[in-house]
Amino acid sequence: MASSQREAENSPARLGPLKREESWQRLGEDKFDLVVIGGGVVGAGTALDAATRGLRVALVEARDLASGTSSRSSKLFHGGLRYLEQLEFGLVREALRERELMLTTIAPHLVKPVSFLYPLTHRVWERPYTAAGLLMYDTMGGARSVPGQKHLSRAGALRMVPALKRSALIGGIRYYDAQADDARHTMTVARTAAHYGAVVRTSTQVVGFLREADRISGVRVRDVEDGRETEIHASAVVNCTGVWTDELQRLSGGRGRFRVRASKGVHIVVPRDRIVSESGMILRTEKSVLFVIPWRNHWIVGTTDTDWNLDLAHPAATKHDIDYLLEHVNTVLATPLTHDDIEGVYAGLRPLLAGESEETSKLSREHAVARVAPGLVAIAGGKYTTYRVMAADAVDAAAVDLPGRPQSSITDKVPLLGADGYHALVNQADHLAGEHGLHPYRVRHLLDRYGSMVHEVLALGEGRPELLKPLEHAPDYLGVEVVYAASHEGALHLEDVLARRTRISIEYAHRGVDCAAQVATLVGEVLGWSKDEEKREVEVYKARVDAERESQSQPSDEAADALRSAAPEARSGIIEPVS
Repeated sequence: MASSQREAENSPARLGPLKREESWQRLGEDKFDLVVIGGGVVGAGTALDAATRGLRVALVEARDLASGTSSRSSKLFHGGLRYLEQLEFGLVREALRERELMLTTIAPHLVKPVSFLYPLTHRVWERPYTAAGLLMYDTMGGARSVPGQKHLSRAGALRMVPALKRSALIGGIRYYDAQADDARHTMTVARTAAHYGAVVRTSTQVVGFLREADRISGVRVRDVEDGRETEIHASAVVNCTGVWTDELQRLSGGRGRFRVRASKGVHIVVPRDRIVSESGMILRTEKSVLFVIPWRNHWIVGTTDTDWNLDLAHPAATKHDIDYLLEHVNTVLATPLTHDDIEGVYAGLRPLLAGESEETSKLSREHAVARVAPGLVAIAGGKYTTYRVMAADAVDAAAVDLPGRPQSSITDKVPLLGADGYHALVNQADHLAGEHGLHPYRVRHLLDRYGSMVHEVLALGEGRPELLKPLEHAPDYLGVEVVYAASHEGALHLEDVLARRTRISIEYAHRGVDCAAQVATLVGEVLGWSKDEEKREVEVYKARVDAERESQSQPSDEAADALRSAAPEARSGIIEPVS
């Protein structure tokens, strides 16, 4: 038992307190082939791609894994149906290939099929036109793992989605895409990179670049938790910071090859019983599309698409954003949604490549990668679904600065942690449930969050049966999940657990406030917090929620941003870039 416990403590993929200190030492002492800046899905994917090619790689993130755009998406792995209409066939084909890989090989435990109804509103031409597009969508990129389109009469569509007004459609077509918890998926990509040897460290902010003659030779980083600084030496640096790309480029002292624009996307979360439906929906709007996405016991409704030039770390939703979503979804619902129905709201920023058009909805969703200086590569744009392709392109671009010729990318063959053995465990869920005194439904829920790592999670409850009980005010989650977030998944603050390792902050009307004290106590046990530190974490989290709620009643971006950005940071040591 003692040796297996030691082995678990030393597991490369265990991002706990001991690993954090060891990683700091390695950052300062080792020479790396590649330093990746940014812990979103592209940064995590780049670290995984590089590590599985046999490169020595370090990933540093100023805040938390997926703390920016990668935890605030529509949570879909999709080809982008509307891009077919824009004739971007290559982009759609590439994304659908990635969707298929996720469902079958890379992350079957995290990525699941999800159905959408497309309501038809025009007679004669719309059904064949949409059917032709969906026929391509169903077959491009080797898609095989989701059912094909199904055509429905108005009566059939209303049976599938009774929540719709009869006048809102003349018929419908159901098609399938896939979805995932974006924050958990990104974190799992990062842990998989660590499993293959990458040094992964959060709360580690790049504050400067190192140079040898005319080339970038590494970065200077600061631990935002305690203020320590060190230098990381590397053959190449990859800037994967999304909407912060331009800020990092300025810090490096050079000019970029492309400009990144931030587009704000807002989503609202409502209880499942507010929209009676067996399927999600995709609705046309005057600018783009609106999704109604099934999310466990909830629906996610989104998204908006507006320019954002304010605080990049904490984009704020306004009353106008929320009214826009309610107004558009209510055009088709027999029983309208109201502000009182909303349990959660979140706003994220898409890093779009700036082009000729000033409209963010028309900026490119393709990605760009460039060697912006000797030893420095930047990558931006793209969409969550194609993160793996972006990561491979970034490492390829850095190859010119690496000693020797790196191997080709193999991440299309590398399952994420938890994927191996997942399907067998699903079949054994009843037995596993009986072994731990849990309901089989609960075990299946855990399997869809952790896959075959569920054994590590449940092992934390051995001798502590209270940890196998649901949280008092967030019963979808068990105490062991909170402990595991801090001991294995790199959570360093209460916010990391409530907003990203779990999704309590958007799934409950109290937004995590009611269970904050209980969660802080469990996290504090792992991270060694004093009672004062626990209290501070709770206070900071509550201030965040209060600021978000207040900002969501404001009429403008400027008013909402002023309120949201005034809330205290969990990571108070963050240094804001100088414009």
